[in-house]
Formats: sequence, C-alpha cells, structure tokens
Amino acid sequence: MTGLLPPKNDPTSIFEHFRGSYGSELLAAAVGHFHVFEELSTRSMSFEKLRKKLEIQRRPAVVLLTALQAMKLLEVDESGCLLLTDLAKEHLLPGGEYFVGDYIGLAAESPGVVEMVARLRSNCPAFAVKQDSGAAFIYREGLESAMEQEASARRLTLALAGRAKNVAPVLAERLNLNQGTLLDVGGGTGIYSIACLLRNPRLNAIVFDRREVLKVASEFAIQYGVADRLQLIEGDMFADPFPPADAILLSNILHDWDEPECQQLVSKCSASLPPGGRLFVHDVFLNDRLDGPLPIALYSAALFTLTEGRAYSAAEYRDWLSAAGLVSSDVVPTLIHCGLLTAEKP
Repeated sequence: MTGLLPPKNDPTSIFEHFRGSYGSELLAAAVGHFHVFEELSTRSMSFEKLRKKLEIQRRPAVVLLTALQAMKLLEVDESGCLLLTDLAKEHLLPGGEYFVGDYIGLAAESPGVVEMVARLRSNCPAFAVKQDSGAAFIYREGLESAMEQEASARRLTLALAGRAKNVAPVLAERLNLNQGTLLDVGGGTGIYSIACLLRNPRLNAIVFDRREVLKVASEFAIQYGVADRLQLIEGDMFADPFPPADAILLSNILHDWDEPECQQLVSKCSASLPPGGRLFVHDVFLNDRLDGPLPIALYSAALFTLTEGRAYSAAEYRDWLSAAGLVSSDVVPTLIHCGLLTAEKP
C-alpha cells in the first residue's frame, strides 16, 4: 500500500444517521425530565438563568440547549435570552391543541434517555460514574483507561482509524506543508501524519501518544512506507514536554476535554512552537452562536457522553488561541463535518 486517497463517496451521511439517536435522547430528556419548554412558556431567560433552573452545569447546558436551538425549538432574542420558537409553542407546551409532548414522553424512561439524563445531571461521562469500567477514549492519571491495555487500545484505535482514513487525505490536501517537522499530538494511529508524509516527501513527522496506541501507529507507518520519516514518541500530552517541531497538529483532540484542559493544551502547544510556527486545529465546529448545525450538535452530545468534552465553536477556539499568543485564520472544511483552523505564532 503506497498512498491514502480521499474516498470516492462522501460518508458524511452515514455518520449523521449513526449519531441521530442522540437527537431523540436529548429531545425526550428536555420534554420528559427537564421540562425546558414549560420553563420558557411565559418568559425568555438568559442561558445562565435557564441553566440554573434546569439544575445543570455549563457543559451539559451547552450540549442540550445547542441541540434544541439546532432543532429550531429554541432561539435567542436581541437581548441574548433564550425563548421558544413558534414550532415549540404550538407543539411542546402542555394544553395546546397540537401538543405532542406526551407522545415524546413515551420514550422518557427508555434506557438511552435515562442514561442521557444521568449524564446531563452529573456532568460526567459514563466511565466516571462506573469506576470499574474505566475510560475508553481518553487517558487521565489515576483512572484506568482502555488506551493503556493492549487489546482494548488496539480495538479502539483501529475503530477510530476508520474515520481517519476517510478524512486524513483531505486534511493533507488542505494543510500547507512542505518540509520541516510536524508534531501530531495524540496522533493515535498516525494516519493524519502518514497522509501528510505521503503528500509531502520532504516532511518529517512525530506522533506523540500512549505506548499501546503507538504500537498500531508503528504498523501503519510500515504498511504505508513512511517509517523512516515518522517518529513515535510515548508521552502524556498534559504532563510531558513536547519534542521540538515546526508545526503541531491537534486532530480531533480538543473535543475530548473540557474548557480548562483545552486552554491548557493550546497554551502548551503555543509555548512549544518556534516563532512562525503553526498550530493546526482539525475538528468539528459549532456555529459561533452555539445554535447548530444539528449534525455537530448531536456529535457534541456523543462526545459529552463518552469524554470530558463537547464540540466547540470556532469563536471559542479563537479565544483560546488568541490568549495563547497565536493568530488564527478562517476555518477550511475537510470531510465528515470536520474543518481546519490554522493559527500562527508571531
């Protein structure tokens, strides 16, 4: 195998269907458990006031209320307060002639909805409640992680490679790379780095990740014929120093973490870069108003239940990048709802 090519058929719709169940769970939770629409039946509310009424923290509130806005059930008025849309007023307020809340409420006690409500109320992914299960997609010191166990790390890493093989060739086309060294932080299989190496023969790359994950990356490096230009370094991206590089890639990394950890990681990347170095953030992006789009809002719910993060907007990323002394550009789309945000260190 000598190259990674973009797919002939765009698989985005497959991912939209796969994540669609989160929309059902969030809507049933809003109707049957949190009574969001009744809370807004007589007045608009600020995000903070509604969040406190619902008795949930900021991260779950963003996930839930972003999805409801993307579903066109909530909107924001000129003062920045949330209110019901005409669609929600007609169909989701009890007592209305066309009320469908009881119908939606039939699913309120289904296992998926009950689990979603538990996640929203606790602001914790499932593994944080079920301590014996460990974490699947993230590593945190003191918590057993599937990425630290050879069999489960291999299975999960190869599963994540399925999407990466579709997106990586498109990302490599969008990245302005020619030579130097690219540091792929949390690079997993190395597929994103490998695609960049295949497209740029004078480029070198480093994948920085956990030991068991790097075993899979080593196999892919040999398979694609780039092992001589791809270095694999074991480390904890929060605790260990980064090896020197001209550019850093964070591909589908920040969405696994809450805002303080994202800010910490962006600042660490900035400090590690030389003047003129670039940080590439490759991820999904919510609208800056946090009102959609719906596929990203549902993916955000998936991330929320599986990790300590959620989807973020380009505006949120730019705030972190700017605070870290980086100058960012516009988002360039890649594939499967992903996009590339480039930031340069002056």
